[in-house]
Amino acid sequence: MSAQNAPTPPPEAIKTHNSSGFRTALKYTGIPASWLDKRPKLPSRNWLIFLSITSSITGLYIYDRRQCKLIRQHYVDLVKDQAEVPVGALDWPRRVTVLGSKWPGDEDYDQAIKYFRKYVKPILVAAAVDFEMIAGKRHGELTDRIANEIRLRRRMDLGIDSTSDVTRALPTYKPLPEARRHALEGGFVLIGRPTLKEFLAGLKRGWTEGLEKIDRQEHLARELESDGHFDELDEPTDDMDTFPSLDKSKVPTPMNSPVYSPLQIRPKTLTPSHNQEPSTSESMNIPPTELPPLPPLLLVTFTNYIGLSQIPIMIWDFFNQRHKVRSGAEAGYRLVMKHTRPFVPPISEQESTLEDLTPQTNFNQGDLDFDKHVERYYKKSLSSIPADIEKARKKYYEALPAKLITARALARGTREPTKEEKENPPPTEVELSAERMKKELNWRRDLEGWEIVKPEAEVVWDERLKDSLHVFVDPPDETTFAESQ
Repeated sequence: MSAQNAPTPPPEAIKTHNSSGFRTALKYTGIPASWLDKRPKLPSRNWLIFLSITSSITGLYIYDRRQCKLIRQHYVDLVKDQAEVPVGALDWPRRVTVLGSKWPGDEDYDQAIKYFRKYVKPILVAAAVDFEMIAGKRHGELTDRIANEIRLRRRMDLGIDSTSDVTRALPTYKPLPEARRHALEGGFVLIGRPTLKEFLAGLKRGWTEGLEKIDRQEHLARELESDGHFDELDEPTDDMDTFPSLDKSKVPTPMNSPVYSPLQIRPKTLTPSHNQEPSTSESMNIPPTELPPLPPLLLVTFTNYIGLSQIPIMIWDFFNQRHKVRSGAEAGYRLVMKHTRPFVPPISEQESTLEDLTPQTNFNQGDLDFDKHVERYYKKSLSSIPADIEKARKKYYEALPAKLITARALARGTREPTKEEKENPPPTEVELSAERMKKELNWRRDLEGWEIVKPEAEVVWDERLKDSLHVFVDPPDETTFAESQ
């Protein structure tokens, strides 16, 4: 038989004969033979686009977070020796106060404090620096707090107030001069430009205004007593529908007191409560001409992005957290190393004219220009805050007379409550008065606070602070993370 007529072996026999030992072993594991014969090929165009995008995004994220850890660890290694310094059992540790104001337009009021916790706090913890965090829930809250603390300090210096006997009995008690010297070793951490504005406004108010203890709610209550909104009509009526047609001349108005108007200008100064005798004389209320040294300031830059128009910046910021970590770590390092410089005051118009004969419109504000560029990220709708407050006040007072008629009619029994009123009792006159007090207090506080932090408002400055304030700066021999790489 010729070779041409020789029988052809089956394909299985050829594959088995030519297959390697590895392929033969895999064949008996149950893996399909088609998988063993599959040849790799390039993915399709859509798969290439998907893989390239996802791998790039993942690579950017991993690289950024890895750099964040390296930067933070670098500054932790620089300051961790500070935590190993021995101290006495009753000694006070170095303590700083962290202030974070509410960011305009953000309902989450503690965004500044969250920034501190994430980027600055690890450095302070590594150096064993104690801190107290204070967040302003409303605009102007930090200003009132700082002003009250300064007034208390002035009252204690004049002997009006004193430390309680319980505090003196504590083993960790220190006399007031020693406690003041210890406070100078700490400092204030100001997160963002709104905090700087509120802080300096509080300092000026505390060192300028009188020392009387003022009950803000009581003062407002006396002011609202004479506005006529809770006065009863000469001819009371039970018909709700006839109320809008009543003549306003029938509403009694107290003598020498105008009817309240939403546009009424509130008094700028508060008077002490009439229930309490003034505890200070006129000579004590005179502001001091020179201010004592105050704890130094750590200015921490902070920007909070809000709104749809800032979403691209948010995306870029998410993949570049290392810049925030570096900025926060450097700020914490400056505070730990305790190198300071005098606060740079603004240059007045007269000083600027002496330095340059050419007319200038923008004067150098010194450290008051800190983080000024972030104000362009404020939402444009915030400019309508005063108008929104007046609109809400007007709407509330338009609905108040009807609520008062219902509350008085039900309280006096001149009519029976409806089924809906039985299920949901309307507020009483006392509750309406308390609600009105709360709303007026919040409206006025919000308006005062916005006047402090709004972009158009300059930072409040007192020339007496020029020699009292200092700012933390980088030490002369600082080695940055970029230089160490």
